[in-house]
Amino acid sequence: MDLKNKTVIITGASSGIGKSCAVQFAARGANLVLGARQYVTLCEIAQDLETRYAIKAVAVQCDVSKESDCKDLIAQANNTFGRIDVLVNNAGISMRALFKDLDLQVLKNLMDVNFWGAVYCTKYALPELLKSKGSVVGVSSIAGYRGLPGRTGYSASKFALNGFMEALRVENLKTGLHVMLASPGFTASNIRNVALVKDGSAQGETSMNEDKMMSSDEVAQIIVRGVEQRKRSLVMTAQGKLTVFLNKILPGWLDGLVYNHFTKEKDPLIK
Repeated sequence: MDLKNKTVIITGASSGIGKSCAVQFAARGANLVLGARQYVTLCEIAQDLETRYAIKAVAVQCDVSKESDCKDLIAQANNTFGRIDVLVNNAGISMRALFKDLDLQVLKNLMDVNFWGAVYCTKYALPELLKSKGSVVGVSSIAGYRGLPGRTGYSASKFALNGFMEALRVENLKTGLHVMLASPGFTASNIRNVALVKDGSAQGETSMNEDKMMSSDEVAQIIVRGVEQRKRSLVMTAQGKLTVFLNKILPGWLDGLVYNHFTKEKDPLIK
């Protein structure tokens, strides 16, 4: 896909991978519709990208856990540009708590944002994406292939997203719609700082060493190239690819490896 003058919608675009994707798409000449809850920040990003890349960028305040907000986001894109070529379902939240200690509302919040947000946006964008034979992207995670301790709600939401996207792909094998799952490994961003703990409050300080992780910019470059090349799925990092492979052939052995890995967190939940 040549992205010049295409219309790209990105959710969760005010920071992290979403913001980096906005930069990468803008650099390729795409017009942008950016959705996020942080409206002032989003407006600043849109204005900066318009100035730097001579494209048009629209900021739309959007909480993807609300169906009406998602419907309005898609309508704004269509009203402004008259077409939709790419939808990047990126908005997401994380968590860190053992299930036995967890307020169940935390799981509901994770599913509402990470799963239902993608479902709502895809549902309303689909008619236009089918017209343009465009792309719908789900930003998933290695946690969508392998459940991670202390992340029951996050893992469940990403497994659900993966299943939804795979079924959507098969339904549209003959329509020309491109469906891509992008699964970064651990990425250095603010997602762990705002991860929900057992009572639903934000964690504040990351529990992991961010220095050795992929940057949001690196992830965004891979995602945008994947859209250009209409890739089926992207599993990023050697660790991620190895995890997915081992989960298929030696799942019991991998249980122990994953357990040991998470005992090395700061203030580990399992020991």
